[in-house]
Amino acid sequence: MAFNVNRPVSRREALKWGAAGALGIIGGTLLSPGSWFGKTVKAMDKHEVHSALQHQRHQTMAHGYDPGTERTAGLDAAVKSLTQFDYGTKSVRADGRTVREYELVAADSTVEIAKGITFPGWTFNGTIPGPTIRCTEGDIVRIKFWNGSSHPHSIHFHGIHPTTMDGIEPVPSGTEFVYEFEAKPAGMHLYHCHIPPLSKHIHKGLYGNFIIDPVKPRKPARELNMVMNGFDLDLDGENEIYTVNGYAFAFQAWPIEVKVGELVRVYLSNFTEFDLINSFHLHANFFHYYEVGADPEARPLYTDTIMQCQGQRGILEIVFPEPGKYMFHAHQSEFAELGWMGFFEAKA
Repeated sequence: MAFNVNRPVSRREALKWGAAGALGIIGGTLLSPGSWFGKTVKAMDKHEVHSALQHQRHQTMAHGYDPGTERTAGLDAAVKSLTQFDYGTKSVRADGRTVREYELVAADSTVEIAKGITFPGWTFNGTIPGPTIRCTEGDIVRIKFWNGSSHPHSIHFHGIHPTTMDGIEPVPSGTEFVYEFEAKPAGMHLYHCHIPPLSKHIHKGLYGNFIIDPVKPRKPARELNMVMNGFDLDLDGENEIYTVNGYAFAFQAWPIEVKVGELVRVYLSNFTEFDLINSFHLHANFFHYYEVGADPEARPLYTDTIMQCQGQRGILEIVFPEPGKYMFHAHQSEFAELGWMGFFEAKA
């Protein structure tokens, strides 16, 4: 489409033209249809066709929307990811070091993100977010990554590791790469694809939490895993649906059951694309917040609301003082009304 000074330019067009200009300085080879970048752009067109109907269905999701309580496949996946941690296959080397092996497979998958609404995602092990990888500081982590997608991908882990394991090189479709490094430092970390255009690969779903426990265990607690994210159904650079763990209103439909007086520990991260920040607000209670959580002895923030930019993460520790349903949601009202809302239900 030719540039017309009399026609308003959409955010999406500006981003495309900006990318084209930047890439043009190196000869434009990445923009050819056969390049891995070109294939990604082509995949976005397919996404747009798929999402036209989904966007129409989304129009019914407005203030007062009742998600119901039907246990759909998407809802089941969100509930499951809340308490599922992948510790890998453990072994011990001759030198006494613990080795944990994991398998991650990238695939082009259609996932359900709200009742009756699907999203053409790129996934790790078939879900958005991907599995929560967990280990202990000092473990040798070995991740066998198979790229079963039709596009090049990679895995970039947050933390300290050799640059050869940093995941910035593309793994071609139909090939394998093994990431191996010592897990450090302790804390709440992340992993995600790091192939340009980065906003597309993350927005499409290639991310997950990466927890490195300290050698000295934290206090016993009921532990929960939460990933904040959003979904742009029509590729206009703005999200239409917001979720925790990939399904709108999952924990409004099925509140998270906790016990009065028990310590609840939430590993929270933000992978929302196209919005500068996301947030977590708890009703009728306060919590302690450990940014990144690398130092369990650090003085936490005591609050009922925290903000995270993309890639930011932390650990919330909550005790519910009496029985009842405690709402939690993003403190951007639009996000809450479009799916990012739930309840803890405290029982005696």
